Amino acid sequence: MLNRLKKHWKVNNNHLILILCTFAITGTITAWLSKKVAEWLLFDKYGFAWWSSKVLVLIFGYQVIILIVGCCLGMFSFFWNYEKKILRRFGLMKRQETEGERQQKTDDKQPLRIAIFASGTGSNAQQIVNYFKKSTKAKIALIVCNNLKAGVLNIALKENIPVLLIEKNKFLETGYVQQIKNYGIDLIILAGFLWKIPLQLINAFQNKIINIHPALLPAYGGKGMYGNAVHSAIIVAKEKESGITIHYVDEKYDHGKIIFQAKCSLDENETADTLAQKIHQLEHKYYPKIIDTVLDKINS
Repeated sequence: MLNRLKKHWKVNNNHLILILCTFAITGTITAWLSKKVAEWLLFDKYGFAWWSSKVLVLIFGYQVIILIVGCCLGMFSFFWNYEKKILRRFGLMKRQETEGERQQKTDDKQPLRIAIFASGTGSNAQQIVNYFKKSTKAKIALIVCNNLKAGVLNIALKENIPVLLIEKNKFLETGYVQQIKNYGIDLIILAGFLWKIPLQLINAFQNKIINIHPALLPAYGGKGMYGNAVHSAIIVAKEKESGITIHYVDEKYDHGKIIFQAKCSLDENETADTLAQKIHQLEHKYYPKIIDTVLDKINS
């Protein structure tokens, strides 16, 4: 019997003796206290109130007394765990997950699936692919492209990422919503994609399409404002700084809610090409990191 208790409670001989003493002392004190409480309250002996007071002390007082006695005998941790089990059974305390259980949940969670839309060389796409290669949070599950000669297709081939080639009229009519959903996509990233996103796709992926613009929106945005067209306009206007804007996509060009901006200064002899290099550095540095934070919001 004692060996079974030791095995069940996972304790040694000394701890077993202290545990049994705690139960014995607690039982004695509780019985005495329940009697004294009933007498102090002057209830009729063996009446309903008398029995009720004794039961309340036996049930609730016992739980407090066992912790006090257990603490005095150096067994508080054991009896606090004992009490927590009782509280959980009555629904008064939620069970805490162990570190192992929390890790198992993390391991079981499937990574979110990202689609990258690109029309050109795919330098931003490559940075994003590199960033998420070893991530358990997300994976690049699809490259969507509207240009058969785009360099991003070589990236997709090299990285073994599926490609969806799209045609303009169909894109404007359907947004290729069903085809994209067939890949289980959770987030769409625009990385140098030159077509306006149709409303069907925006509605299907509310707050799950983000774009990067090579200027500090709301300035220098809108139809036709991409690449060197933006940089040239900034230089002609003799601006002192430029930068990048990462934003959610809505039905208007470069209009959705801004997520993040980063700035760079312009030199006196700045050209569209030198400014483009500065902007690319900002894009490569920040875009993957901001995508990561957006994924956290989707996961939360």
